[in-house]
Amino acid sequence: MQLLCLSNGHGEDVIAVRILQELQHHPDAPELVALPLVGEGLAYSQLGIPIIASVQKMPSGGFIYMEGRQLLRDLRGGLLQLLIAQFKAVRAWAKKGGVILAVGDIVPLLFAWLSGASYVFVGTAKSEYYLRDEDGPLPNRSRWEGWSKSVYLPWERWLMSHPRCQAVFPRDTLTTQRLKQWSIQAFDLGNPMMDGIELETPEPSFYQQNAELKEMQRSLIVTLLPGSRTPEAYENWSLIALAADVLLESYAERLPLGQHQRQLALPKDARGAVGASVKRLARQRRSLLFLGAIAPALSLEPLQEILVGYGWRQQPLNSIKSNFNLEFKDPHCLAFTLKNATLILTQEDYNFCLLKADFSIAMAGTATEQFVGLGKAAIAIPGGGPQYTPAFAEAQSRLLGPSLILVEKAQEVAGILEQLLRDPDRIQLIAENGKRRMGKPGAAARIANLLMEKITSVH
Repeated sequence: MQLLCLSNGHGEDVIAVRILQELQHHPDAPELVALPLVGEGLAYSQLGIPIIASVQKMPSGGFIYMEGRQLLRDLRGGLLQLLIAQFKAVRAWAKKGGVILAVGDIVPLLFAWLSGASYVFVGTAKSEYYLRDEDGPLPNRSRWEGWSKSVYLPWERWLMSHPRCQAVFPRDTLTTQRLKQWSIQAFDLGNPMMDGIELETPEPSFYQQNAELKEMQRSLIVTLLPGSRTPEAYENWSLIALAADVLLESYAERLPLGQHQRQLALPKDARGAVGASVKRLARQRRSLLFLGAIAPALSLEPLQEILVGYGWRQQPLNSIKSNFNLEFKDPHCLAFTLKNATLILTQEDYNFCLLKADFSIAMAGTATEQFVGLGKAAIAIPGGGPQYTPAFAEAQSRLLGPSLILVEKAQEVAGILEQLLRDPDRIQLIAENGKRRMGKPGAAARIANLLMEKITSVH
């Protein structure tokens, strides 16, 4: 049996590869091939999966839906000719009788339907949370949003309800429930985006001896997420560095260190004693630790230059490591200090940065969603784009709800963090919200198993 995977973006490629890896381990593993409709599909190549047609990196980097100028650039770069060639390849492949796994949005879904083959769809781009939450429609939407009673438009739902569509895997429970109203075979199996991020399960700190004092003494950890696309990520880093600078000044002068993610995301009956101790110790100060999770494709030099401009000084990594009870796997990470803060740049410890942080300053797509999925709060600063624009950030805030807090200016981050540190109930709400919206790890395996059941029944 053969299976062709279609995807349209770097994030979609990564999600697709997680499912394909699980399929490779299946006793009746199909013969796998792929076609990334956007980009060069490096994730497939690294897994050793053949690509069946020409691929090309577009000027927009896959964000043509952000604005007309990006689409125009891609058209001038050969987008139309590329899509025609790719479609011909998909049609030729489908004549062999295989099944198509479409990952992303309507583009791979439409390709799958036009191919004439049976197909399944993993919807990564849309969620009902853009329009509503569990309590009903969101306020302040335009009159055009939600006119079709779903985030998925009628023609998208028609493609998902077609007899050749064997299964649909939405990204969350709310979307799954909505799609089922149109007799779509939608299955709530989770979001593969959360796979590969191992959750820590340490003994709850508030049950340990001197727990409150130990928590007050350790550094508050803030992960910095500038995104992965050049040159946008460097421009994002400038805003993040400004936010960190203002936070450092504010924190050193007046921000109480009493309440943060790990201490307060706990049962209400355990919060009373901890909260009392927190108030007694609120005037104490401690250090800040910033973790810069930098994409491997980015150069660290521009980031270093920006930090130096704010007064950060590079330090030997070994001298820094001894100050923190943290184990970095990246031997090439860079360490900087300024006043009572430390900042570490790493291109290999991505999961580590997400897991260890209490909060994040975020200007990224997938990384922000994964951070929120761990039950943590992200503070977002809209940038100049083409990805992390004000429109994108606003839409992402609807997707992630109270877990993502938007600010208009980098200077506002410090005030938001202070509010969060003083509000344990809000931190608890954020923890529960993020995990509910992003789902539990292991979705790729669950999707792969059901996918095999479906395509086996077809053949």
